[in-house]
Amino acid sequence: MKITRKQVNDMSQEAFLAAFGPLFEHSPWVAERAEGSRPFAEIQEMMSALEQEVERASREEQLALLRAHPDLGTRVRMTEHSVQEQSGVGLNQITPEEYEQFLSLNKQYTDRFEFPFIMAVKGQTKDTIREALSHRIQGTPEVELLMALQEVCKIGRFRLADIVMNETEEKAMEQAKGAERIMYYGKGDVWVYRSYAKPLTNITLIPESGFTGRDNVLFGMNIKVSVSGEKLFTSFSEGDNTNVVATDSMKNFILRKAGEYEGSTAEGFLAFVSRLFLEKYPWMTGIKMSADQVAFETLPVPGSNGFEVGNLVYRYSQNEHPTAFVELVRVADDIVLADHSAGIADLKLVKVKGSSFAGFVRDEYTTLPESSDRPLFIFLDIAWSYESAEDAFDADLGRYVAAEQIYDIAHTVFHEQHSPSIQNLIYRIGQRSFLRFPQLKEIRFESNNRTWETILEEVSVGEGKVFTEPRPPYGFQGFSMTKRDLEGL
Repeated sequence: MKITRKQVNDMSQEAFLAAFGPLFEHSPWVAERAEGSRPFAEIQEMMSALEQEVERASREEQLALLRAHPDLGTRVRMTEHSVQEQSGVGLNQITPEEYEQFLSLNKQYTDRFEFPFIMAVKGQTKDTIREALSHRIQGTPEVELLMALQEVCKIGRFRLADIVMNETEEKAMEQAKGAERIMYYGKGDVWVYRSYAKPLTNITLIPESGFTGRDNVLFGMNIKVSVSGEKLFTSFSEGDNTNVVATDSMKNFILRKAGEYEGSTAEGFLAFVSRLFLEKYPWMTGIKMSADQVAFETLPVPGSNGFEVGNLVYRYSQNEHPTAFVELVRVADDIVLADHSAGIADLKLVKVKGSSFAGFVRDEYTTLPESSDRPLFIFLDIAWSYESAEDAFDADLGRYVAAEQIYDIAHTVFHEQHSPSIQNLIYRIGQRSFLRFPQLKEIRFESNNRTWETILEEVSVGEGKVFTEPRPPYGFQGFSMTKRDLEGL
C-alpha cells in the first residue's frame, strides 16, 4: 500500500531513512541528506531534493553510488528492488549463451569506465538493454558518467513512485476517503509495575530545573495498545478469529516483556515491546502504544543526619505524570517507526497575580471585563517529539528530555513572565524548551483556562482576594511549534 506525502512529511527521521534509503542502491546517504528538505509539497519536489543530493555529491561519492549497482543480467548480490526490476524484464531467465554475452559486455564496459553499466530497465526488454549496453560502451567517460547518474535518478523516480502516491492518486484517495475502512482493536488499562529498572541518568542539566535523574526503583505505566492489519477483516466480516490475538494475550505479552527491558525510559519500552509484538505476529501491519507513567515520589525518613531521602518507601502520585507514544508499521520487509512522542499530562498551574487579558474583540456578545492583573489557573498538557527518536529510546545517548524538566520550564516561565494571554504563555514555554533542548523537533500544547471567578477584590485585613470555581464552560487553546519559531531570537 502506498503512503501519502503527508505521511512522508510526518515520518520520524528513522522511518524516512528506512523507507527511502533503499531508493539508491546501497547508498542511504542520498535520502539522509534530502530528509532535511522536508516538508515536500509534492512527490516531484521530493524527487528533486534526492536528485540534487546526487548532483551535489563529490566525484568519489558519485562513483561509489554507481559501483554499488549490480551488473545487468548477471548473478550477483542485489537489493530487493534490483531483483524485482531485473526479473520484471526477464533478466532472471536468460539462456546460458545470453548470460555469457551480458557478462562479456558488462566486463568491457566496466573495464572502460570503472563502474558498471546502469540503465533503468522498467519498460525495457533484454534485447533493448543489450543494444543500449553495446552502444554505450562506445561513449566517452565524462558523457557516460553523466548518463549513468541520470539513469540512477530515473531508477530512483520509478522506485519512489511505487512507494509514495502522486497528486492524482492522492485526489482519488481523498474522493474515496468516506469509504475508507477503519479497522483496529486492542487493550487498555494494561498496568505494568517493574521494580529496579535501569536508573535514568546522563540528563542534561538546565538552569530552570533541579532534576538530575530518576532511580526507577519503581517503573510504572498504564498502557493502551491497538493493532491493525488487513488480515483482521474477516474477524469483523465473518466472525473468523484465525488471525485474532486475544487482547488478554496482548496484556500478558506486554507484562512478560517488561522483565526483559534493559532501558530506562517509557518511550524506549513502548518501542521495544511494539517491535517484538510485530515480529511475533507477522500478519499485523501496524501497532500503536501509549502510556501514562505512574509517578512515584520518594519519602524522607529519619537518618543519622536528620531526615534523608529513602529508597524503600514511595508515594504513589496521581497528579501530573509523564506520557509516551509510539507507532510502528511494516514497510516492505522492515518494521519502522511511523510516529513517536513524549509528554507530560495534567499539569495544573496557578499564578496568583501577574497575568492579564485585554485588547480582545468587544461587541454585543462580550460580557467579560478586561483584566490587567488577574490570577490565572490553567490545566496544561505538553507533548514533544525528537529529531532522532533514538534520543527518546536510549537515555545513554545523553539527549533524553525528562518530563520533569519540561514541567520545571513551564512553571519557571509562568513565574518570570507577565502573561498577556495563555496563548502567549505557552508560546514562551515552547521557546524556552527549544532553547534548552535543540534535539527536539516539535512541541505541542493543549491548555484549558480554569481561572477562578473573583468574588471580593479586597479582604478586611491584609492583602488578598476571594475567589470561587468558574462557571462550567471553559476556554481552551491548542498550539504546536518547531525550531523555526526561534528564528530572530
